[in-house]
Amino acid sequence: MAQIPNLENAPLNLKSIREKSQRELVNLLKDIRGTKCLVIDPKLSGSVSLIIQTSTLKELGLELRHLSEEPVQTECTKVVYLVRSQLSFMRHIASHIHNDISKAIQRDYYVFFVPRRSVACEKILEQEKVHNLVTVKEFPLYMVPLDEDVISFELDLSEKDCLVDGDVSSLWHVAKAIHELEFSFGVIPKVRAKGKGSVRVADILNRMQVEEPVNTNDVGRPEVDTLILLDREVDMVTPMCTQLTYEGLLNEFLHISNGAVEVDSSVMGSQQEGKKMKVPLNSSDKLFKETRDLNFEVVVQVLRQKATTMKEDYTEINSTQTVSELKDFVKKLNSLPEMTRHIHLAQHLTTFTSKQSFLSQLDMEQTLVEAESYDICFEYIEELIHKQEPLTKVLRLLVLFSITNSGLPKKQFDYIRTELLHSYGFEHVVALNNLEKAGLLKKQEFKSNWQTVKRTLKLIVEDTDTSRPVDIAYVYSGYAPLSIRLVQQAIHSGWRPIEDILKLLPGPHLETKRSGFPSSPSVDSLHGASNGVADGRRSVILVVFIGGVTFAEISALRFLASKEGMAYDLIIATTKIVNGAALIETFMDKQG
Repeated sequence: MAQIPNLENAPLNLKSIREKSQRELVNLLKDIRGTKCLVIDPKLSGSVSLIIQTSTLKELGLELRHLSEEPVQTECTKVVYLVRSQLSFMRHIASHIHNDISKAIQRDYYVFFVPRRSVACEKILEQEKVHNLVTVKEFPLYMVPLDEDVISFELDLSEKDCLVDGDVSSLWHVAKAIHELEFSFGVIPKVRAKGKGSVRVADILNRMQVEEPVNTNDVGRPEVDTLILLDREVDMVTPMCTQLTYEGLLNEFLHISNGAVEVDSSVMGSQQEGKKMKVPLNSSDKLFKETRDLNFEVVVQVLRQKATTMKEDYTEINSTQTVSELKDFVKKLNSLPEMTRHIHLAQHLTTFTSKQSFLSQLDMEQTLVEAESYDICFEYIEELIHKQEPLTKVLRLLVLFSITNSGLPKKQFDYIRTELLHSYGFEHVVALNNLEKAGLLKKQEFKSNWQTVKRTLKLIVEDTDTSRPVDIAYVYSGYAPLSIRLVQQAIHSGWRPIEDILKLLPGPHLETKRSGFPSSPSVDSLHGASNGVADGRRSVILVVFIGGVTFAEISALRFLASKEGMAYDLIIATTKIVNGAALIETFMDKQG
């Protein structure tokens, strides 16, 4: 099954966005005549694999390599580096060139920056005295469609960059990507933004429209009715909780990367011990599309039911008389590989979810979100530290504690900080300082307003029926993600009725109508206001998360979009797909 997702049923023509990126890359490479070696920054290779098949690149006469410190081993006389603007990569490239010069190897060198060149990077090339030997170009890849309704801007570190380092360049990147979408689908008439980063993106987007306007005559009626921008900082509670949807749990335990998980082949029933296997996960897989957004408890039941039905069909095959009946049976057999794949994955997940330690962690998360019995939680976290549980697990719970309690009392804060450094090593002082600077782990200075937010927005839903959900809370078995409640409110009645709650959450907010759209419906409420676009499709709301979104939140948004009476399709765009562990790791300087 292709790893490149099938985008045929996307609410917007995301296929055209992907094809444009394909063309741009192919044209850049075709401009360089002769055989060439394409050296890709490893993280970028995942993004590139989602827009163009490796086989297509090889058909262009390319050798493919991953960028590392080691010199490039190739007979090619032309070496093309496809890299993000990262200083360490420039040093690798300079080292490669110096190595070639020392061996009297003559080559032409090209550096394609993704998505744009950087002065700091070019300065390194100058300092290393190789700038005049390199042809510098740009490959403007600002976004990658991950699936029919999900776009990634591929910005791993945007949350840390903004909150800790004060580097807001990722905000320009987000605005640029949205503006690129506007060139294809029209200027978005209504904007709602919550959080410092989001309000700034809205401002940059307006400036871009002035400096490089989208011609409304060229694109006709806007296909996207509203843009909702949300900072991750506005809701850090949700990613710190364990996701309980099928796709969410796969990401928690197996780490989904570029639409696939890598597991030992033994997990998938293979006899080859120690061999790794990539399992694609996107909507091209019909069974995955059907189960990805369900609570994991329900997925196990669904798979069991399907397996039972198939077994019954198999026993009936002996009495099958007509060709038509045989044909139906064979059609069912075609879905057998998908069934087998997900039974293996679900079985593997239950080895984690059935552990007492997992259930205890869920209990603690629930206690923290409900803002009760903080003493029990503190003791539990202390116990984790003494047992030397993974630091990301401990910090994730501590951050959840800190946010819902508006910080830790000074005495406990100092004590737990000392315990962490003694247990895990003093090198982790950087991580603790980063989390403190970002406001995620802090001393308590005033009473928490979490209770008010939780109560007003009905974030805790008792007696959640995960098999027949009526509310988005099913994705966390009783907790409705704050971020998605804000989106829900924006769609149904606007943000004005919850103005007081918005003021309790981090960062400013704005609701605005952009000029030139006098006939747009009121900005107060979107519900039922859509007239659709010309070909009868529903209008689209673009929900953008700055700092990352979880798969469980995406599932909650899909649930909203599927509800009866919903007048819009939803497209989700994000700087990166995240979970609590991945977010914590960015603050630990583990990412490159």
